[in-house]
Amino acid sequence: MNPLNSLAAFLQKPSCEFTKQDIISFVEEKEIRMVNFMYPANDGRLKTLNFVVSDNVYLDTILTCGERVDGSSLFPFIEAGSSDLYVVPRFRTAFVDPFAEIPTLCLLCSYFNKDGELLSSSPEYTLHKANRAFTEVTGMTLEAMGELEYYVIGDEEGTFMATDQRGYHESGPFAKHSRFRAHCMHLIAQAGGLIKYGHSEVGNFTLDGKIYEQNEIEFLPTAVEDAADQLVIAKWIIRNLAYEYGLHVTFAPKITTGKAGSGLHIHMRIMKDG
Repeated sequence: MNPLNSLAAFLQKPSCEFTKQDIISFVEEKEIRMVNFMYPANDGRLKTLNFVVSDNVYLDTILTCGERVDGSSLFPFIEAGSSDLYVVPRFRTAFVDPFAEIPTLCLLCSYFNKDGELLSSSPEYTLHKANRAFTEVTGMTLEAMGELEYYVIGDEEGTFMATDQRGYHESGPFAKHSRFRAHCMHLIAQAGGLIKYGHSEVGNFTLDGKIYEQNEIEFLPTAVEDAADQLVIAKWIIRNLAYEYGLHVTFAPKITTGKAGSGLHIHMRIMKDG
């Protein structure tokens, strides 16, 4: 159980055991006023649907049935004439929004078609099917962990300049955004992310009055579907926190020639009987 996750701490159970009633109890006890459904679209970014928690009947309804969305506006392969999709929350992904002024609970969602079937072409369900098939054939489980690399871009300060392309494991004051990375890690952990460590990476250069500083946050191995959820939430948190700090971040694999690119290394391990 992740003790930094406020839901896990309140419910005294791991997130994989969260139920609908657990979510309702947390909303009541913590006076949560809004619920956000979140789901990645074709561009890889999380989309958000906001709900005001008016009463428990309405809360129970949306947690059970989800809500309709326009699939043609989310995925280019879905025709406008048959675009009805439904987003239904996965309770294990629930976390408190660290950026909301109004107490808000966020949940990642799965896509369903109008017939109530999981959308076969959604990335989340594709991973789910592959994971299920692997376990059925081998009797083993698949775990994964990601290494999330990104550049933080801020104004050049002119003091304690890091050596070009020698930023690996650099400390402050030569690394300018260590506090930002630590804050990101703390919020990701609160949202349920299992983090191994974080550090500055090789890429570090200045260009046109801006400092480009590469960072990495590495996760611990966990169930492969949870690992994917962690990465999606982590990128959302890093972007939002950068906005609050007045910084820019990019996860692009290559932002200029001659400088270190950012990878998203995925490590996997096969488990049997724990």
